[in-house]
Amino acid sequence: MRKIYPDAAAALDGVLHDGMMICAGGFGLCGIPERLIDAIRDAGTKDLTIASNNAGIDGEGLGKLLRTRQIKKMISSYVGENKEFERQYLSGELEVEFCPQGTLAERCRAGGAGIPGFYTKTGVGTLVAEGKEVKTFDGEEYILERGIRADLAIIKAWKADESGNLVFRKTARNFNQPMATAGKVCVAEVEEIVAVGSLDPDAIHLAGVYVQRLVLGAPYDKKIEFRTVREAA
Repeated sequence: MRKIYPDAAAALDGVLHDGMMICAGGFGLCGIPERLIDAIRDAGTKDLTIASNNAGIDGEGLGKLLRTRQIKKMISSYVGENKEFERQYLSGELEVEFCPQGTLAERCRAGGAGIPGFYTKTGVGTLVAEGKEVKTFDGEEYILERGIRADLAIIKAWKADESGNLVFRKTARNFNQPMATAGKVCVAEVEEIVAVGSLDPDAIHLAGVYVQRLVLGAPYDKKIEFRTVREAA
């Protein structure tokens, strides 16, 4: 099956619908599926629930979908650096489910592995535990967290071969890998596509069986969250 599509809009054709849940890879502005986010914005798909470590910054990454009011709910571990995210949450315009960072990654990994729930100590005795089942193991309390399964996963990788085997680069691996497996359909945008057999099998981070559609997104402009300039000596 040929997985390569000519552009992001074509790669998302037929999989977008209002009210859907999306797992979005990325860590800050690192490893975010920029082209796919733009295509969702342009498609006008609304009432989205998005699971992502954060929502980018104002006007970049998922911040673009917040600005166009296409997101109904965020499942995130971090709000900082995005004033529009903060404003919509505090004004009641956006529903937010806060989730500890490691727990969020594990919820997506679990969902992709067919595990409906797991127990963790993270969040015990805090607001995170409210409304969740608590169970005692070996004298210690743990809370039940549900695995995440999404209608769609949108991710960004460094390299791919034509079969969809992926290699992530550094921090971009943090959330892209578990998010990919949590989606019923996974669409990946990459910086480079190479021939099958070009990648060292031991260097592949995500097997192509998890990737249904692939698009070349390069070239990219490097986005920086905080630009600090030192005065000349």
